[in-house]
Amino acid sequence: MSMTSDYESMLREASLRVTRPRVAVLTAVYDHPHADTDTLIGVVRAAIGEVSHQAIYDVLRALTTAGLVRRIQPANSVARYESRVGDNHHHIVCRSCGVVADVDCTVGDAPCLTPSDDHGFGIEEAEVIYWGLCPSCTTTPVSEDISDPGKESHVRQS
Repeated sequence: MSMTSDYESMLREASLRVTRPRVAVLTAVYDHPHADTDTLIGVVRAAIGEVSHQAIYDVLRALTTAGLVRRIQPANSVARYESRVGDNHHHIVCRSCGVVADVDCTVGDAPCLTPSDDHGFGIEEAEVIYWGLCPSCTTTPVSEDISDPGKESHVRQS
């Protein structure tokens, strides 16, 4: 069975019509984990030709609602999409370049995952985002960002 037919089956099982844009967006999300919308638009257009921004936004919304993709949006970042759904995994984000990677749930003691006051909520999951510098940015010097005077400058030494 080809990946395209797998994606078509996933759409049908989610009670979604199978369309070229839906298959192309689903393929793009699987092929480019944590991609932002602009990246997905470029990948989809390269695959099937002209398709509007709005069509891709509509497809992403439908796929997210159906549980076929997951939308994540780390602080100060654009929305990103991933195909890993149905588990409570977390993410690690590079403060410098913005690369995102999956992190399986913490094992052992997990401080701060049980709220001190749940305010009557039935807690279903905790979202954890780890922040740091990826291996590439750890060894790359960066210059001061003068566009945001309140932002601390971090210059790394090679």
